[in-house]
Amino acid sequence: MSTDDGPSEPEDEGLDVADGEAVRDRLEAETDRAVERFDDGVVDLLSWVLDTETRARIYVYLRQHPDSTSDEVADGTGLYPSTVREALAELHEEEKVSRSKRESGGAGNNPYEYTAIAPSDLVSSIVGDVQSELNTVFNLDDHLDEASESTDETDEPVTITVEESEQ
Repeated sequence: MSTDDGPSEPEDEGLDVADGEAVRDRLEAETDRAVERFDDGVVDLLSWVLDTETRARIYVYLRQHPDSTSDEVADGTGLYPSTVREALAELHEEEKVSRSKRESGGAGNNPYEYTAIAPSDLVSSIVGDVQSELNTVFNLDDHLDEASESTDETDEPVTITVEESEQ
């Protein structure tokens, strides 16, 4: 009998190295699938927020790769460069992405680099739009029914409050 207090080799516990690798491979595959489904869900939600799937894919790419040029975005998303340039111009005009000139040591054209705003800022930017649309819908009957004699009602605007959840 040995009284060796150091670490010992694990005895046969029913798992061999091949089983461990198979389990790891399955976990990695399931993780990849879950991430892909999550990304698809995010793109679907952002498609609604940003109006199109193209703009959503560009936004997600820029969140993952800030300071990218339009050509880098096109390569990374698989979208046509002209489509990307047009969408980036719109997103920049709407202040959903920022842009700055890429610093270059040499002479020549310095392309713009784009970075998407934070998701919390994106949500805040659309709250005002949704609120305005709801006000229009809720007050539409007042605009359509000009013959109404009811002047006692006040046109109170709809207010939307966004609160952070405690998680």
